[in-house]
Amino acid sequence: MRDRSIISPAHAGHPALEGSDDNRQGSRTGSGELTKPAVDVLIAAWNRSETIQRAVMSALAQPDVRAVVVVDDGSSDDTASRARDCAVDSCRLVVERLVENRGPSAARNLALQISTAPWVTPLDADDYLLAGRIAALLAKAEAWDFVADDLLRARDGADGSMRPALFERHFDPRPLSFEQFVRGNVTSRGLLRKELGFLKPLIRRSFLERHGLRYDERLRLGEDYALYARALLAGARFLLVPVEGYVSVIRDDSISSRHSREDLERLRDSDRDLIAQTSLTAGERRALKSRYQSVDCRVQWLVAIEAVNSREFARFMSTFGRSPKVSLFLVERLLEEVFKRARRAMGW
Repeated sequence: MRDRSIISPAHAGHPALEGSDDNRQGSRTGSGELTKPAVDVLIAAWNRSETIQRAVMSALAQPDVRAVVVVDDGSSDDTASRARDCAVDSCRLVVERLVENRGPSAARNLALQISTAPWVTPLDADDYLLAGRIAALLAKAEAWDFVADDLLRARDGADGSMRPALFERHFDPRPLSFEQFVRGNVTSRGLLRKELGFLKPLIRRSFLERHGLRYDERLRLGEDYALYARALLAGARFLLVPVEGYVSVIRDDSISSRHSREDLERLRDSDRDLIAQTSLTAGERRALKSRYQSVDCRVQWLVAIEAVNSREFARFMSTFGRSPKVSLFLVERLLEEVFKRARRAMGW
């Protein structure tokens, strides 16, 4: 359900979202350069009044952005009104608010439904873009369906320093296969934010439409990973390039750092659905099984905690029977907890 009383501006009849086919596709010079804005930036926001304006303004500052579409996912703060205050160029900003929280997938799907540009790209409400980022990606995009640059990581409230999140600062642009992508999302201890699912690519709208792809609204965690994986499995041409200016801000209260067991179970089971595909190669199937187990490790840790708290010994022990990988993960985590408590008891 949408609260249409605070849509600003309404997208019906909106100049940034209408026009001839030429306007929707953009035009090119003889050198192939786009001469009209060709990208819509999609921002799903929930209780991000402190950061939403920085995100919106950084997107509006990109000359190749046709429209910024903000969907407030039922915030209890003034995220929507703060976003609306950014409408210094009102024909390029659309703000819509859901009256109840439905999750980032639903909010992004609504933003996709509203937008019309030939390219779309997600932007988290915590994050922001540096000048020229969209133009740099568009310049590389003609032969590709997805173009993603490495993220620049910055810690909220720190000294402003940034560093590449996933790779070395310089590497040759390279295509990304389904198997490589899945393996790039297998969780390693201490590296939970180094997964390729955190990428925020330019996405060719026609590819999504041709294959009927949208964000999985069952997921409140890992929805980017699930969309990119299904796109790659459908044959998407995915280019990976060095840093171009997406700043990923690490916040202690980010959604990706707070998740329930049910959130993780749904994410884990989305891989099970992919494993059921008959078209997978042996390597792709192994990659998916490894990814499934890596998420299941985290699920079983939360199950074990619940079992300890409720004094369910049988349920606690059942977590060790999932797989050798899960058992090893649980033993390591338990030893860490014992060591932490011992340090606290000794005043270290």
